[in-house]
Amino acid sequence: MLKKILHWLLTLIYKVEVKGLNNYKKAGNRVLIVANHTSFLDPLLLGVFLPDDITFAINTHISQRWWLRPFLGLSHVFPMDPTHPISLKNVIHHLQHETRTVIFPEGRITVTGSLMKIYDGTGMVADKSGATILPVRIEGAEYTHFSRLRNIVRLRLFPKITIQILPPTLISAPNDLRGKTRRKYSGHVLADMMTEMMFATSHYRQTIFAALLEARKIHGGKHPVAEDLDRIPLSYDTVITRTIAIGNALAKITEAGENVGVFLPNSTKTLCVTLGLQLHGRVPAMLNFSTGSAGMISACRTAQVKTVLTSRRFIEMGHLSDEAEQLEKQVRLVYLEDLAERITPLAKFKALVQSKTANLWYDHNRYSPDSPAVVLFTSGSEGTPKGVVLSHANILGNHKQLEARINFNAQDVVLNFLPMFHSFGFTVGTLLPILNGMKAFFYPTPLHYSIIPEIAYEISATIMFGTNTFLAAYAKKAHAYDFYNMRYVVAGAEKLQESTRQTWADKFGIRILEGYGATETAPVTSVNTPMDYKAGTVGRFMPDMEYRLEPVPGIHEAGQLHVKGPNIMLGYLLADNPGKLVPPESVYGKGWYDTGDIVHVDEEGFISIRGRSKRFAKVSGEMISLTAVEQLAVKAWPEADHAAISLPDVRKGEQIILLTTQKNASLHDLTAVADGISHIGLPKKILVVSAIPVMASGKTDYPAATALASQKLAPIAKPDPATGNVS
Repeated sequence: MLKKILHWLLTLIYKVEVKGLNNYKKAGNRVLIVANHTSFLDPLLLGVFLPDDITFAINTHISQRWWLRPFLGLSHVFPMDPTHPISLKNVIHHLQHETRTVIFPEGRITVTGSLMKIYDGTGMVADKSGATILPVRIEGAEYTHFSRLRNIVRLRLFPKITIQILPPTLISAPNDLRGKTRRKYSGHVLADMMTEMMFATSHYRQTIFAALLEARKIHGGKHPVAEDLDRIPLSYDTVITRTIAIGNALAKITEAGENVGVFLPNSTKTLCVTLGLQLHGRVPAMLNFSTGSAGMISACRTAQVKTVLTSRRFIEMGHLSDEAEQLEKQVRLVYLEDLAERITPLAKFKALVQSKTANLWYDHNRYSPDSPAVVLFTSGSEGTPKGVVLSHANILGNHKQLEARINFNAQDVVLNFLPMFHSFGFTVGTLLPILNGMKAFFYPTPLHYSIIPEIAYEISATIMFGTNTFLAAYAKKAHAYDFYNMRYVVAGAEKLQESTRQTWADKFGIRILEGYGATETAPVTSVNTPMDYKAGTVGRFMPDMEYRLEPVPGIHEAGQLHVKGPNIMLGYLLADNPGKLVPPESVYGKGWYDTGDIVHVDEEGFISIRGRSKRFAKVSGEMISLTAVEQLAVKAWPEADHAAISLPDVRKGEQIILLTTQKNASLHDLTAVADGISHIGLPKKILVVSAIPVMASGKTDYPAATALASQKLAPIAKPDPATGNVS
């Protein structure tokens, strides 16, 4: 009777919803139920809403607390200590009989809002007992006053609580594993199971504007989420109102489904413009203005862009008048200053009313989560730039993949200086914080090496994303205390050099988390985290991602990486067939994306990048990694910049050329640090240059580097003595 009363009361107060009860029935009679631990309500919720009599294996000292005893009286309690071998052995014996037993593998209530440490002992219990594992996600209880997230998230009196039961599974460790190795393996599998559960039960199948409304509901309309150099913080209410006002104005001059060019810097205005376009089913095409007018015109043709949004102030301050003039010959330029004049006081009032009532009028089914959300253009480091079309679900799915692996909360401040036309800057630097309650500070360029550390200090930034090139430059200019409040510094887009990693560790006490991805993967494919970290690797794959390694002749213990998952792009827009979407496909079938990278994946799932397939030179039939040549140069001259490229060679097929900014660099110095590397793996020539060509993202511009090397090595024209012809 008490259970029925509590069931009615909790349903009334928290609108508790249970999903996946059919999975509960499939699990059988000997079941280990593993659940995330969000609040003090969790045992009560599971005891009341799960069928049958449930046994709780609860941490011994928690089970003895007076306020919990009345609720635990509703179920059987099995006190345990997840760190004590005898206690775990008793749980294993208990699970060898018919029972449905709940264990919280974290051993404590979350104080971050995300998964905490998963104890290996629970994994060992599941492995040794042979019991069926039933993952259960509790969502919503973390926002009650029974959680431990006060001053971290906005607590509410009666948030909706959902209990989601996933399909049953098993842990079966290989028979040859014994002792601590087997225990660690089982714990590792369980931790992955929990992160996969967190992603699988996340709500990413929606539009970005719907996710924005959801974020406001969670964090409150007054919560500040965006700021730029104008130093006017914007709340959720303000961002949504401005988004609606701009979106309504843009809807009058564009068509539904149209790709609309965005030629703007990092700012809150650009944020509202992109969200406003998405609100009405328009697709922002983020133009890379660092490529000049020719690059932007090419991008507009590829994506069939007819209208480009820009700003007179931006063009004037960025000295981009010539680019704008050339662009205007091909497309219609719409200036934000002119657009603002068209937004009347009545239109602003209408937007305000729509903002307050958005949950009533916004049709969540009007646009599919699989419809295009943005067009980003590849940097073209390996050839002609392409348009990459990402859907709403691609972007939001990648956010939820990250959230399942790494904790961030409404107290975090993200410093985003990566341009929004770059995938890292758009989906992670911009939308991730805005849609998850963090505050994003937009800075227009990553090239101000002295100013950016000062900005980080001034705004008390806690999270920063960058490339090795930029992070190395900031480290040289920054004061040792500039990054005092930084929780995470994540590096991507290019190889993180050991010297950069060491400098940040020594000078700032910060461990850089290196990740890996591509525009086509929205963009994060893998990342090191505080709980899953291995130096020299780019971390482990995101949840719900599959991978295949295609064998490459001449390369051992590595292969060409193909990936598939919810974050893989909708497809390409190609210059030779403008406007036509080409879905991803590889040798492994439709939906697979060929990264073109040669990687090694170890037994724990950590990825090591060997280099791009196009960044290998075939010298005398041997495959030589140009990335490895660059790493060798870094070892010899850590303070200089380097780029290895290959050029045709009549005798050996290809020759390796090293460009370096190291003065007086010689093959002799390089050979001195080439421990065990054969002569064939060394560059044929070393060219000293004043600077290595780079793109706006900070990555090396290899086409430009190849052209520079070809120019320097071009033979001087001389007349033939016999014929007089110039050769």
